[in-house]
This record gives sequence, C-alpha cells and structure tokens, in this order.
Amino acid sequence: MQSLLPIFLNLNGRDVVLVGGGGVAAAKLHALVAAGARVRVVAPTLDADIERAGADPGPVELVRRHFVDADVDGAWLVVAAATPEVNRQVAAAAEARRVFVNAVDDPANATAFLSGTIRRDGVTLAISTNGDAPALTALVREALDALLPDDLGTWVDRARRARTEWRQAKVEMASRKPLLLEALNELYSPVGQRAKGKGQESLCPPPSALRPAEFRPGHVSLVGAGPGDPALLTRKALARLRAADLVLYDALIDDRILRYARKAQRFFVGKRAGRQALGQTAIHTVMIRAARRGRLVVRLKGGDPFVFGRGGEEALALQQAGVSFDVVPGITSAVAAPELAGIPVTHRGRASAFLVVSGHDEAALQSAIHDVPANGLTLVVMMGVARAARIAGTLTAGGWSRRTPAAIIINASLPDQRVWRGRLDALADGAAEIGEDGPGTIVIGRVVELVADVKMVSGLRG
Repeated sequence: MQSLLPIFLNLNGRDVVLVGGGGVAAAKLHALVAAGARVRVVAPTLDADIERAGADPGPVELVRRHFVDADVDGAWLVVAAATPEVNRQVAAAAEARRVFVNAVDDPANATAFLSGTIRRDGVTLAISTNGDAPALTALVREALDALLPDDLGTWVDRARRARTEWRQAKVEMASRKPLLLEALNELYSPVGQRAKGKGQESLCPPPSALRPAEFRPGHVSLVGAGPGDPALLTRKALARLRAADLVLYDALIDDRILRYARKAQRFFVGKRAGRQALGQTAIHTVMIRAARRGRLVVRLKGGDPFVFGRGGEEALALQQAGVSFDVVPGITSAVAAPELAGIPVTHRGRASAFLVVSGHDEAALQSAIHDVPANGLTLVVMMGVARAARIAGTLTAGGWSRRTPAAIIINASLPDQRVWRGRLDALADGAAEIGEDGPGTIVIGRVVELVADVKMVSGLRG
C-alpha cells in the first residue's frame, strides 16, 4: 500500500455521516461526538446505545433506513461500519463526491484510516499500520505509552511558554529544538530540583521513575463483568475498574461498564466475527509487561473469568511470571441468562444438577454428555446458538428425547433481551427465529417448563 499522510482533523461543528447501527458503529459514534462533530447515523436498525445518543436534541441525528448515495452530500467525513457490500456502496458514493471515508476493518473500501491513539496532557500520538494489522497497532500503542513520562503535562506547559518567548524574540525555527532540549535538561538538574521547592515546576522525575521498570510494583485483576447489565457488576469489580491504569477487554462488554475506568487506557483484545484482535499469548505478554512497569491492569471478561473465559490460563501465566494478581468473580451467564428468563437451572423434582458446556466444539460436547444420563439434568450451552441444529442432533443421537423442553436467551440482562421457548427438535428453528445478533445461551431440560415472570428493573441500571 502507498504511504499514508498522517493528519489530525478538526471536526468540531462539522458534519460527519456514520453508516451502520451496530456495536462497532456505536463505539465510533462516541469518538466522533467527543471530537465535536455533528453526526448523522444512517442504518435500518440501531444499537440501543446509538438510540440513547440520538434520543435528545444534540449533535446526533438518526436516520432509520438503508444508505443512499445522497447521504454523503455535504459531509466532511464518512465512517462506514456496515457490511462489506454496504461499505463498497458508501466508498463509491464518497469517491464520486471527493469525501474521505473510513471503512471499519475494511481497508479495501477506505481512503482514511483511524489510528491507535494515545492522548496524555495535551500530547496526542497516533499509530497506524495502514489498516492491515490493528492488533500490532494496539501493541505499539501500549509500548509507546509506557515510555512517556508521568509529568508530560509539565513538559507541554514549558514548551508552550518557551514558544511564546521565542516568537517574541524572533528566534529562528531551526534553533528552537536544541534550545528546548537545553531548557528541559536544566529542569532535571539540581538547580531545577531546588526551583521546584520554591513553587516552580520541575521536570525532574520522582525517584520511583528512575528505577528500572521491572522493579516497580504492578498488579493484574482478572475481573468478571457479569452477563452485561452494569448494575450486575460486583462492588469489587467497580473498584478495580475505577483504579485501573489499563483495561484489556473482550467482546460483548457493554460500553457503560468501560466508562467506570475513567482514567485507564482501554484496549479491545477479544473476538469479533470470529477474528481475534490479539492472540492469547500476546495478551499474556501485554498484562505481564504492563504490571512490571508498575501499572494496575484489569483483564475484563464477560460473565465469570473462569467460565469459558481462559482466565485460568491467564492466572497461570501471571503466576509463572511472578506478577501479583487477583481474581474478581463475575455473575456467569450460565446461571444468569436462564434466571433472567424465569428458568431455574435446578428445581426439586425436575433437575437436581446442571451441566455447563461450550457449543463451539461438537466433539467436546459429545465427550461432556457421554456419561450423563439422557434427560437427567439441565444442560446449559454457552456460545452455541449458531450451532443449534448440530447440538440438537448430537443430543437426540445420544438418547435425549426430541420433546425435551428447550429455550434460547439472547442478550440476557440487557434492555433488548429476547427469549425463545420450544422443544429440542425445534431448536434450530428457534435459533433462526430469535436471531444471533448478541450473546446467546441455550437451556435444555424439564426446568424450561417452569417459567417465572422475572421483572427487569431498568431504573437500577448503571
């Protein structure tokens, strides 16, 4: 790819078109609004977070329909966060009108590429791999951020005042860089240290900053975010997020939960559309390196860290590296999803036990149920909605009755929670009917017939 021109855009008060209504589009919307843009969102269906952003009068306009070429008219920038087919249409319309378009995770349809960004005390660093390697962008961003001084804001203030002085004295541009370097070095000197005691700022770092990074105490918390609703976070999880310097979060984490980590850098390391943003070994490396540099790291996972979350692997990696860590349990969707649909996983006379399995691997499912009496307990299948037909076939082949009650819960605990109930032999039809646009849980067993009317109290949401 041809080299790109790095550039920062002033979007304050300018019109931007955002095409797409899903979770990725919602994240882009927050960034655009934070930059002061007036954003028109075009999509036939909209994420609940986008709906909330456009509910009140303000910089966000919601257009609930499919994209048309004329939507680009008058825009300074277009962001395409839709399907590849729609992105191609957006790219063609933008090209014809000489408008730059950022196509999310779709470099073939993009003429503008958003970068990994570090913002600290008036300094902004942007890192780009031309849209080809976003995981590498995240790693480089983390490495550069660790190198920046803690008192960078003081550097900026000193440089700003020096620039004013140099302009008044008509100092040539070529002479300013060595002059600034000299001024900063003076502030590291003993004279600069004494000046600090007189109420003047100093760039001399504290003694802890002069020690090798590996000797600074750091800590990692493996935190469960629960099934989705921020109100279901534990108090300890909230405390860890608020204290965090760095948050590495998986897919399906509600943006409202991330907002509790106000002072932290937040990096997405999960899977979207089956693609891992960062491999597991790389996640271990980032956690360990950040902790050794004295940072408080939160590894944030949906549900509970040790229930199909690879939290055990991460705990072992941290232990072997000698890094301090703790585990903050979360409410697992294996229990919460059925519960919020009014289905108890155990019930006297119906089921005295329940088995939780992953729906990703058919061979693992067969192994898990091999020694379990058919219809003898409640079976909870995580991440298996897309494989509903195979799961039903595996169970019936193993002796489970086709008439066994079954349920599917999508987006448990969230405002758009959906529930399907039926029989095992109709499970695939139920999956097609309820859709797969969110985390799903399958419940199979006689307890599905026992449905309580569980009220979702939205007023308690975080």
